[in-house]
Amino acid sequence: MPTSDVPDVSVVVIVYNDEERLPRAVRSLLDQTLNNLEVIIADDCSTDDTERVARALEASDPRVRYVRLEQNSGGCSAPRNRGIAVARAPYVMFLDSDDELPRHACKSLLLVAEETGVDFVTGEVTRLFEESNTTGFWYPHLFTEKRVVNGIAERPEYFFDHLSTNKLYRTSFIRDNALTFPEGIHYEDQLFSAQAFSLAETFAVVPWSVYTWRLAPESVSISSSRHKIQNVADRIGVARLIDTWFEENGRAELRAEKDYKFLRHDFRLYLGDLPFRDLEWVAEFADVVNPYLDEISDETYARLSREERICIHLLRTGRLEDLKVAARQLGRPQLAPRFVTEEGETAYWGAVAPADDASRDALDISEWHMREQTLATGRIRHELTSVTMLGPVLHLEIRTYDPVGLIGEGTQASVKLAAHKTPLTVPLTLRPEGDGQYVSKAEIDFRKVPVGRAGVATRRHPVVALERDGARRTDVLLAEHDQPDFRATVTYNKFGIHHLRIKAEQKGAGRLEVTWQRSGVLKSLEPLGPYARKAKGKVGKVRKILVGNEGKATAYDAVSKLPRKRSLAVFEAMEGRGYADSPRYIYEELKRRNLPIDVIWAYSGDRSSFPKDVTLVRRGSFAYGRALARATYWVDSHNLPYLYPKPKGTRYLQTWHGQTFKAMGFDVPSLRGASEIEKGRFRAAVGRWDALVCPSAEFEKTFVPAFEVSADLIRSGYPRNDVLVRWAEPEQQARAASVREALNIPADKKVLLYAPTFRDAARRTGQSVRVDFEALAPHLSDEWIIVVRTHPYDRFKIAPELGHFLRDGSSFADINDVMLASDAVLTDYSSLMFDYANTGRPIFLYTDDYEAYRGGDRGTYYDLEDIAPGPMVTTTEDLAAAVRDLEGTQERHAQRYARFQEMFCSYETGHASKMVVDAFFEGGTHD
Repeated sequence: MPTSDVPDVSVVVIVYNDEERLPRAVRSLLDQTLNNLEVIIADDCSTDDTERVARALEASDPRVRYVRLEQNSGGCSAPRNRGIAVARAPYVMFLDSDDELPRHACKSLLLVAEETGVDFVTGEVTRLFEESNTTGFWYPHLFTEKRVVNGIAERPEYFFDHLSTNKLYRTSFIRDNALTFPEGIHYEDQLFSAQAFSLAETFAVVPWSVYTWRLAPESVSISSSRHKIQNVADRIGVARLIDTWFEENGRAELRAEKDYKFLRHDFRLYLGDLPFRDLEWVAEFADVVNPYLDEISDETYARLSREERICIHLLRTGRLEDLKVAARQLGRPQLAPRFVTEEGETAYWGAVAPADDASRDALDISEWHMREQTLATGRIRHELTSVTMLGPVLHLEIRTYDPVGLIGEGTQASVKLAAHKTPLTVPLTLRPEGDGQYVSKAEIDFRKVPVGRAGVATRRHPVVALERDGARRTDVLLAEHDQPDFRATVTYNKFGIHHLRIKAEQKGAGRLEVTWQRSGVLKSLEPLGPYARKAKGKVGKVRKILVGNEGKATAYDAVSKLPRKRSLAVFEAMEGRGYADSPRYIYEELKRRNLPIDVIWAYSGDRSSFPKDVTLVRRGSFAYGRALARATYWVDSHNLPYLYPKPKGTRYLQTWHGQTFKAMGFDVPSLRGASEIEKGRFRAAVGRWDALVCPSAEFEKTFVPAFEVSADLIRSGYPRNDVLVRWAEPEQQARAASVREALNIPADKKVLLYAPTFRDAARRTGQSVRVDFEALAPHLSDEWIIVVRTHPYDRFKIAPELGHFLRDGSSFADINDVMLASDAVLTDYSSLMFDYANTGRPIFLYTDDYEAYRGGDRGTYYDLEDIAPGPMVTTTEDLAAAVRDLEGTQERHAQRYARFQEMFCSYETGHASKMVVDAFFEGGTHD
């Protein structure tokens, strides 16, 4: 590169004895969309062939420069400092030779730097786990949006972003502040980054990935050497250097934030490893870290989680055996302590009551509300006490700790192990032994574990499953870190030879781990190279034709030409997710009348909600297609797959699954603007309907034209709403009581059902759950239990510390169960509000994102402020006030509620099931 040409960015690539991976790193730079850059290979005096490789790279592209240190420094600092010294660009970045930069990293960071004028720009890091080829992000909550930060004091959480490699620095910022990487120490990034954050007047943050951190299976990096005591001492050493720098440079006020980062990141890494260390190592660890821990303020410790504070207290007081037990709980909120001691209403961690105030404060776990939990959300612990193997059979002895008695009479237990699709289930008999403890034995015969026809190459972990009254949970099976390894060879069929390895996981929870490797003929089926991949692709195409949608469509077309079975009906609800919605109640009406109709129910996934006497077929299977092809009746709540045109002679009843608040069908811009082919497929699917159930006149004004419905309208109300209209009848009251019992709801508590709808752009993210339950609990938990029921397109997991206040309502396939059991509902924009109005019970609306929802891509048919049957609240305080004043809230909204019922419940009589059966199956009509 001519000396007159100044590059935009210099990237310093440090390397030592990495001849194989260096070209990949450099290639990621030469392929950047920013062409005008300088690549500086800083070699820490490699002894392998790295110099030859680096000089070849230098010769191949004028943008590459090679510099070599005269002697090896043993770290990353010296080569980075050399790179800084020779860098010619106004901006500089750093790259390790085993990592890469994403293609747009340099340009995107440079644009932000030039736009904002900040001292440096930092961005997200993608962690690539090479063994599994999976990825994760580095502290993703720090990189959610583009922002400019006016100094670290404004956003001290960025101390957690202590990497130097995900940043683009102004070169003058580094040189003017004499910033260098400290030589002769490990974790040099931490001191450099702490100094850079503290000195920067402003820095920018971008929410995209700017660095790919490749994590090899057998990494020998400094950060992966946590099993060495010297590694611990190095971490403490760099923390002290940062403290000293703060003091010497007038930034002592930042010490508390740095300490918090140290405890939550650096120290936390070692705590998580303690279950895999022997007591001698843990004692050495305590000697190294305790003097530094003594210097950290009580206020900083108070910011940690209860689990972390327990571990630190046990470490500082020398209770090292207990420490190893407690460390298993870190990040695993459903894992119980072995023992809990109770004094009055206060619960303490451990088998012995604390003797002093400091211990009482540290070990107080009353905030976990352990005795107020359910089986599904409470804390339980399963530990392996013995593991032996005889041939292909693994023998397990398990001790279960249930310190507050969640495992009651009637609880069914089993060990489950899945290698393919269907798990092997081994029943367990839990035998009480000691207070809050059970022992059990299990035999896992690996010959009985399903592995599929082609076998498996996988790593799996057995779990313990508990179930009672519809409540289910699965928990990890904890192994001792020094448990022996076992190996076995198992033949599953004539050719299905697998080699198995059973061992204790040496990270994370420390689970029992089983690894399968194919062998023999099955091994030869694994792709070995490009030709094998090409062959596999051809096989995949053939398989798709035979057993994919093409094959299913061909088979369906052939069978549909056969005569209909006059007595056969196929029922499907919620895309097969369970026995629920209007199809359930129509089916039960058919049963009451004893009509000569044979019903097959379609299912997808869990089948447990269906009655034992129904005939089931898996949705999407060949058998499903055959059933649809021969049936005289189709009954469905969501629209059957487009793959199946309706045969001549079949009648299709569409019940749909809710009234319309948000835009639907051709009123949705994405469908309205779709291709004519896509719109034609939609019209053809709707055109299959012969009859549509209508719940209200408003539904006819919105849904019917939006879907261009030509089917007959059955103006009956929803069959699923019959039980809501008739909620006061003994049958429904008994059903509600059963639900409350299953959810372990005390008799003196009222139930608020929280059922938000999904957000189109954030499905399965949990973002529909917008209520701050932690903030709400102090206001309502004395009188109310909230049952959380998210939309099937979303997900949510209850934090154990809120288990006394929240219940998970997702285990009930039919949402009517939890509606009947509730005293009021909290929703947002869900069509559930239209159904719930049939009960006459209070409806609350949490609408903090209403403007965004209404103004989104989909849009709404109504302004919620005009039709809302109850208060629209946007804060925790307003929600709590409205719920606590239940009667007053109801009175203030009585007229609006009545108008809402008139608009959206006008066809509901409590007899919709009868009316639909009359109209569709018995040949009657209803207008």
